[in-house]
Amino acid sequence: MTDIVLYMSPGSCAKVTSIVLEELELSFKTEVVRFMKGEHKSPAFKQKNPTGKVPALIYGDQALSENVAIISFLNQVHGKLLPKAQNAMEQAKQLADLCFCSSTLHPLVTRIRMPSFFAGEDNARTVQDIAINAMDEFFGLIDKRLDEKQWWYGDEWSAMDAYLYWCFWRVEGAGYHVDKFPNYCDHARRMEQRPAVQRAIARDNEASKILESEGLLFKPKNISR
Repeated sequence: MTDIVLYMSPGSCAKVTSIVLEELELSFKTEVVRFMKGEHKSPAFKQKNPTGKVPALIYGDQALSENVAIISFLNQVHGKLLPKAQNAMEQAKQLADLCFCSSTLHPLVTRIRMPSFFAGEDNARTVQDIAINAMDEFFGLIDKRLDEKQWWYGDEWSAMDAYLYWCFWRVEGAGYHVDKFPNYCDHARRMEQRPAVQRAIARDNEASKILESEGLLFKPKNISR
């Protein structure tokens, strides 16, 4: 059996990788990275991921970062994470879907959740407002696609649903008006009924408890309107 270790931090997008590992029913260990302590900048962690970010997945004796790459790799090795592509174009479109989450939604999530990180306290509100307006458009597109669909690709769950769920969950927790997108809300609630997602949530909660006990849990401010 291949040894698998997921380096993560609670609330981070490492939750996406945690969900897909749980969906694959793979045995893996989680290691909490203490960002408030600067562990992500340590030489030891940067050997695993030079960018100092999570997720960082150790699979056997190899390290891999970035959710899109991790999902693509795990799908090639284990299958079950994406619909079987019939040709190169279908495969590319699936990759484009995942990149929509990582390159379009994800940056907006962080600007809604932690605007002061990008603009300082004086300009945080402006950055957050711009991100919210942009997110409204994209959440609207997602909500429309999920109309009368159980999952992103129809009846078949995929890793795309895991990434969409994290984006939703992260901004919902910040006070973003998710109720404007009822189909997306229903999708999130369906995700939370999946045993694999519940196990990933439990891992995330346990990591939060560890950091809170050490006084190292980062708690960003919610949207104030």
